[in-house]
Amino acid sequence: MALPKSARIASAVLLLAAAAGALYVLDAPESSGATQSTDNAYVQVDFTTVAPEVAGTIAAVHVRDNQVVERGALLATIDERDFVVALDAARAQVASAQAGIASLEAQLAQQQNAIRQAQAVLAADEATLVLASVNRARYRNLASDGSGSVQALQQAEAQFGVQSATRDKSRAALQAARQVVAILGADLEKAGAALRQARSAQAAAELKLSYTRIRAPVGGTVGQKAVRTGAYVNPGKPLMAIVPLEAAYINANFRETQLARVAPGQPVEIEVDALPGVILKGRVDSLGPASGASYSAIAPYNATGNFTKIVQRLPVRIAIVPGQAAASRLRAGMSVTPTIRTGS
Repeated sequence: MALPKSARIASAVLLLAAAAGALYVLDAPESSGATQSTDNAYVQVDFTTVAPEVAGTIAAVHVRDNQVVERGALLATIDERDFVVALDAARAQVASAQAGIASLEAQLAQQQNAIRQAQAVLAADEATLVLASVNRARYRNLASDGSGSVQALQQAEAQFGVQSATRDKSRAALQAARQVVAILGADLEKAGAALRQARSAQAAAELKLSYTRIRAPVGGTVGQKAVRTGAYVNPGKPLMAIVPLEAAYINANFRETQLARVAPGQPVEIEVDALPGVILKGRVDSLGPASGASYSAIAPYNATGNFTKIVQRLPVRIAIVPGQAAASRLRAGMSVTPTIRTGS
C-alpha cells in the first residue's frame, strides 16, 4: 500500500536532516569533541638508579627484590677495612701536623724570651758603654793637665773600645733573635697549611668510608637488584633501582588533532588494562613541548618531492589524583586508556 503524499514528504525531510547531521558530525574537527581519548598511554615513574661511589667488595646486602624502603635506608655495605686504614693514616697526619704546630709555637714563645734577654743585655752594655765613655773623657782631661797618667788614659780608651764592641755584639744578637722569630713565623704558617691539607685528607677519607654504606636516595620499591654479597663493584656501576610508585603518573601520546582544547587542570578518567572495571581519576598536568619524532636523532621529515603527511603525537602528562586505593596497584609500564574531558 502506497504511503500518503504527506508521509512521503515527511520521510524525505527526516532522511535529509539525518544526512545533514551525519555530514556535520563527520566534517567536524576531531578536537571539538567533549572528550579526548587514546590507548597510546602508559604508567611511568621517575625511578632512581643506585650506584656505589667507591670500589670494593660487597660485604652484605640488606634488602631483597621488590622490598619497600624509606629514604636513607641501608641497602648494602662495602668491605670497609681498606678505608678504615686510610682514615687512620689521615688522622695520624693531622696529629703530626698539630704536634708540629705546637712545637713551633713553643719555640716562638721561647724565642720571645730570648729577645727580651737580648734586649736586657744590650741595655746593660749600653749603660756600661756610657760609663766607659765618661771615664775616657775624665782621664783624657786629667792627662791633658798632667794630673793623670797616660797609662790610665790608655786603659780608659781600651775599656771604651771593649764596651763599644760588646754593645755592637749584643745589638747583632738582638737582631738575629728577631730574625729567628720571622723564620719561626713562616714555618708556623707552613705548618698551618700542612694541617689544613691533612684535615682535608681526613675529611676525604671519612667521606669515602661513609660511601661504603650504600643508602637509598629516595623512598620506594627496590627493583632491578643486581648486587650480590662478595661481588666486586666499581663506582658508577648500577646495583639496583628505587622506584617511587607513589609518584607514578601517566604519559599519554595524543594525536595533534586532539589537542586544540586540551589544557592543564582538566579532569581525566583512566582505565587500566591490568585492573578491569577500575576507573582512576586524574588531571592534565602539562603538555609536552615537542612530538616524540622531534627528539629523534634522525629527522623524520621528508624534504623530497615524495611526501606523505603523518599525524604526529605529542605527550601529555597526566597526574593521578591522590587518595585512591587502586592507585597503589599501579606499576611502571602498565598500559592505560585515559579520557580527557575538555568540556567543549
